[in-house]
Amino acid sequence: MILTVTMNPSIDMSYSIKELKLDDINRVSQVSKTAGGKGLNVTRVVHELGGPVKATGIVGGHLGNQLKEQLDLADIEHDFYPILQETRNSIAVLHDDHSQTEILESGPTVTEAEVEGFVEVFQRLLSKTNLLTISGSLAKGLPTDFYVRLIMLAKEKGIDTLLDTSGEALKEVLKGKTKPKLIKPNLTELSDLLQMQLDSKQPEVLKQALNHSLFAGVEWIVVTLGGDGAIVKHNDLFYRATIPKIDVINPVGSGDATIAGLAYALSRYDSDEKTIKTGMTTGMLNALEPVTGHINTKHFQTLYSQIIVEPF
Repeated sequence: MILTVTMNPSIDMSYSIKELKLDDINRVSQVSKTAGGKGLNVTRVVHELGGPVKATGIVGGHLGNQLKEQLDLADIEHDFYPILQETRNSIAVLHDDHSQTEILESGPTVTEAEVEGFVEVFQRLLSKTNLLTISGSLAKGLPTDFYVRLIMLAKEKGIDTLLDTSGEALKEVLKGKTKPKLIKPNLTELSDLLQMQLDSKQPEVLKQALNHSLFAGVEWIVVTLGGDGAIVKHNDLFYRATIPKIDVINPVGSGDATIAGLAYALSRYDSDEKTIKTGMTTGMLNALEPVTGHINTKHFQTLYSQIIVEPF
């Protein structure tokens, strides 16, 4: 089973607005409300691919119950630890030019007792897990090295981790002794991490950056480049993934869908090429759907066959 961890989930609301007017009334004709947070987007896509998956994390209050009800309706397994404070809302305003404006609540504050309660649930779930994904930000009250602890607990059970986070949480993990199997920074996150300006049009410079000592021990580094595909490092091998042009409808959650595809392929021990192509395909499929963290598998093979993965 693939276990997904979301430590700051949300109810994700997407508003399609032709023109956002400040200091005025904006009426919304199309609204989508989904159980959200990066890890839950991963969960849904793995489920839609047909992979065995279970979601865990922390939820609280009315919105937390609503989140669990949505997963139940989708027949997705979950085992969350309940906290006292309310789960957050996240709002994405989708513009006609395919850009987006996001309004993200900071979320609840987790107590020390709730942290330890979740860790107990997490350790119990590891007994039925063969691959772990950890996605998104940490709720307030969780220490910045919390993901380090989860990755170490998983590794003690022989379970690899795919990590998709940024900022201090990612830095703490990379400084630690136990490394995740895979990380998936975008170009901006990678530039911030290394304190250097990186450009997708300079792949050799990017290749050199991925050999930085900070990444020692990380088996896979997948640098997503939006419409330009991805640069991927697997151990000492480097790949360039080129993807076809698509008519993007909603890009929110495409990075999470990419993680889902990578996790699904790695859980099946697919080759490097198949793993990369599966991740790229699920990311694009999400961008073609109005609902965040959702793919239409009917179009999988069509896109998959158009992706080119080349070593460089």
